[in-house]
Amino acid sequence: MSPEACLLVLIGGFVGGIARLYLSTLVGRRFDEYFPWGTFVVNVSGALIIGIVAALGRNSSGFFADPLFRDFVVVGLLGGYTTVSSFCLQSLYLAFSGEMRRAAFNVVGSSLLCLFAVALGFRLVEWSGSLLG
Repeated sequence: MSPEACLLVLIGGFVGGIARLYLSTLVGRRFDEYFPWGTFVVNVSGALIIGIVAALGRNSSGFFADPLFRDFVVVGLLGGYTTVSSFCLQSLYLAFSGEMRRAAFNVVGSSLLCLFAVALGFRLVEWSGSLLG
């Protein structure tokens, strides 16, 4: 890995982590804090963004396909932004506290919505490309 790629991942991870903290705190304060809505929203929005970025990289030979762009956005920014480890721990805590329905909803809901969001990101790029092309 090049020094440039390492620096871009470092910067992206920093920015993504700050964005995750801000959004998850904002959402958590506005909604029920007993369920991890902040993490839920971050993971689904991160899935949508990664779907868009991946589709742009696949359908392009320019900027979006550049490995350094991918390192910065996908590995750094979105790697720092999404919270899969927090999601797993919070789901486990819900289960340990006897909240099996909430734990199951978090696991199934997050998984399905994130998968849908990635697919939606791909489709949005394909749809916008057909409008522009």
